Amino acid sequence: MRIERASPTDLTQLASDVGPAPMNVGALLLLDAGTVVGEQSPEQVIAERSRRIPRLHQRLTPVPFGCGRPIWVDDPDFDVRRHVRTVTCPPPGDEAALLAVAAQLITDPLPRSRPLWAAVVVRGLDRDRVAVVVVLHHVLADGIGGLAVLGGLVDGADPARPAGASRRRPATTRLAADALGQRVSALLLAPRRLRPLGRALGELGVGRPRPAPRCSLNQPTGPERRLAVVRADLATVRAVAHQHGGTVNDVVLTAVTGSLHSLLAHRGERVESLVVSVPVSARRSATIARLGNQVGVMPLTVGTVGSPTDRLAATIALTQARKSEAPGSSGAVLGPVFRLLGALGLFRWFIERQRLVNTFVTNLPGPPVRMALAGASVTEVIPVSVSPGNVTASFAVLSYAGTLAITVIADPVRVRDLPVLVRALDDELARLTA
Repeated sequence: MRIERASPTDLTQLASDVGPAPMNVGALLLLDAGTVVGEQSPEQVIAERSRRIPRLHQRLTPVPFGCGRPIWVDDPDFDVRRHVRTVTCPPPGDEAALLAVAAQLITDPLPRSRPLWAAVVVRGLDRDRVAVVVVLHHVLADGIGGLAVLGGLVDGADPARPAGASRRRPATTRLAADALGQRVSALLLAPRRLRPLGRALGELGVGRPRPAPRCSLNQPTGPERRLAVVRADLATVRAVAHQHGGTVNDVVLTAVTGSLHSLLAHRGERVESLVVSVPVSARRSATIARLGNQVGVMPLTVGTVGSPTDRLAATIALTQARKSEAPGSSGAVLGPVFRLLGALGLFRWFIERQRLVNTFVTNLPGPPVRMALAGASVTEVIPVSVSPGNVTASFAVLSYAGTLAITVIADPVRVRDLPVLVRALDDELARLTA
């Protein structure tokens, strides 16, 4: 059986997990309890189906010196009850109370001694609703991989466990031989791998003047987060984007930067542009048998002054000019730098003082039709994540069943005026889609 190792990009995620808030990603699923037709509870269904997803019962295990990168092996002490649990939402059980529960769950560190995930069923909501918060450490999966995990948990998932999923720790001699083979292969392929370097630097925008303006958006953050959600009709947003020759992401970037401009104006600050870091995936889809991380980043300097239509046109021109022939290739450049900083114990110092980006915006296309879990219709899927370092407000975006959900993730101490930002974002979307 092939030895499955953490990829270099996976190790970058581990090296990045040094701040007060963990590098977790996840999703909040809202269930219509009135549509339940199954005999099993959501807790029982998730516990059963999690066993069919190999990575959810595996641990990342270090290997002896000289034997290569860490490997994924089955956890001999795996107990699904440590990962699937139930909590009760505090009164009044509305969206604000539920988002507070989700914020607490996404910022709770996952024990490194166990598989790095959790699924928490939230009961006690208004209107007889039930919610499920799924949390994954970023080393386990990026956004595309996270969607594959959700697809393996909901109704209609393939009941068969992938062949060869059971993985035990190989002998040290085999690990050493495998590591040697990988090093030889890397040396032989080195000239070929250097060719996309120019495209990777282009994705990062190296050579372009793009310093992030100094403003209150960049301050050291603490361990807590506060969440808010703004929604828009996906078809309307897509129609506006296509009318101007752009994409849904272009509309999102325009709305987000416009709302941050309004927030800063409310604070008495004025900026004419903001630098937004946008993840770029090297793949369009993933399977439960192949998760991990295959992603780079593309920093974009987006203007914040002018009418929404003019700013949208400028954003479209910018993103089209920066599109890469090898999306996600920037990870090959950033990864070694971040891992070196992590090895030297300097990564946290760096990200708490960086002046490269003002915010993060992740955007994923989710399922176009409604899913079900334990026989209950999944009425909404809300993305949640944690941003490291000195970025005080970030945005996670996901389309699902015709609705575009934009989650604002903010440090509650640094962004006490979160309602101002949420209203501004809602207003920007309304103006762009009017």
